[in-house]
Amino acid sequence: MKIGVLALQGAFAEHIATLEKLKAEAIPVRLPHQLEGLDGLIIPGGESTTITKLMVHYKLKKQNHRAGKAGFSDFGTCAGMIILAGELSSAGGVKPTE
Repeated sequence: MKIGVLALQGAFAEHIATLEKLKAEAIPVRLPHQLEGLDGLIIPGGESTTITKLMVHYKLKKQNHRAGKAGFSDFGTCAGMIILAGELSSAGGVKPTE
């Protein structure tokens, strides 16, 4: 299994180390072409605004969204979960990103 870890900001080193302990191939992802051939992507905790701005700057947000529509698996921890949530409502519900 080949899992990417978004390595722009936050706890990416810890996620990579954990995946390696589990004998998964962990790939740090910083550029869109590094998403190719992955079975999934982990977006780690960190600062969600900073991570989102960096994803947009490096054109990862759009590319990851396209991959998600094609069945690509994403997993977010802390800030990563906020980024994947899309739109949060004041009532506590989550509206997925379209």
